[in-house]
Amino acid sequence: MSLIRALPNPLATAQQDLEPAGRTPLDFHRRLPEYAVTPLVDAPTLAGFLGVGKVWVKDESWRLGLPAFKILGASWAVYKALEAHSGGIIGAWNDLDGLKEQLSPLLPLTLAAATDGNHGRAVARMAKLLGLKARIFVPADMVPARIEAIRSEGAELVVVRGTYDEAVARSAEEEADGRCLVISDTSWPGYEDVPRWVIEGYSTILWEVEDELGRRGEGGPTLVAVQIGVGAFAAAVTRHFRSPGVSPRPKILGVEPARAACALASAEAGSIVHLPGPHDSIMAGLNCGSPSVVAWPVVSKGVDVFVEIEDRWAREAMRMLAGAGIVSGETGAAGLAGLLALAREGYRAELGLTEEARVLVFNCEGATDPGAYGRILAGTAGDAPDASR
Repeated sequence: MSLIRALPNPLATAQQDLEPAGRTPLDFHRRLPEYAVTPLVDAPTLAGFLGVGKVWVKDESWRLGLPAFKILGASWAVYKALEAHSGGIIGAWNDLDGLKEQLSPLLPLTLAAATDGNHGRAVARMAKLLGLKARIFVPADMVPARIEAIRSEGAELVVVRGTYDEAVARSAEEEADGRCLVISDTSWPGYEDVPRWVIEGYSTILWEVEDELGRRGEGGPTLVAVQIGVGAFAAAVTRHFRSPGVSPRPKILGVEPARAACALASAEAGSIVHLPGPHDSIMAGLNCGSPSVVAWPVVSKGVDVFVEIEDRWAREAMRMLAGAGIVSGETGAAGLAGLLALAREGYRAELGLTEEARVLVFNCEGATDPGAYGRILAGTAGDAPDASR
């Protein structure tokens, strides 16, 4: 069986211009506890492996007190949802204590979300910080470490006997409760505002990259590799690098796990398709059967190449990142994993992987399953899809 399948995107629009998110989410995040710019790591060892001039890793293994980037989208979406729900009672505030005080007339209030791990924990953390309740829906096969991490935030955890997509469907039922706000990073007909805010929230990562490269006096990337689950983060990345005036205009590679490559399948079909489960990759944050209807119009126009990979590539990428001093979970390593797979399988020309290329990848999570991380780095995890779960 092939370990990868690549698809040059037939829906991509040449020189597509998309409207980027502004810096307002970045200004918001700067007011949150523990905000700090995450590292943009220059990784010459990875550049050597790939045979390119530069590899930068935007390291999101620790963001706002959590081991993943998801808090950026969740926090901004929670804030915007609370603004809309409040009917205009939220005024100026300088810190979360000030915001929390203004929310008291809305109590009791619950935040709900479906998750494969990181997004749900981020929503639960925001609920705890703001004095709200949280109800998080998870698929039945979630690893215990991620379940316990969500519970550690004080959330009510509901296990759904099915896939992530079925957990999403269950969480959507909470919308009928006037005392509950659903904070989903994927969308469905009639539920689109919150997922758009999640995408906007992720823009902080891209502005930080741009500002840091400007500070160093370095040119932007010529190739960007991004993980795709439902497509929210990929939409944020695509919007930023397909906005007017961006130069150079990088190629964008979207990476998905085999058996959950819903974006690749949708591009191939020409419209959104659903891939039924089981979705059993160790890249748990990407185990999604359907693209977000909000993210898809952006992703489908702006990503140049989609690739689906087997789990062995993620394990190899995790070890390579560790060698470069970066702690990366399975989903976090997926962007680099896709690049490795394509470079070794003869797709260098399609991606522009030359000695002058400048490559940006995102490590979007740390070791969120410490036991699996240890086994993978030690080389004791096998190549079966669920061997490290």
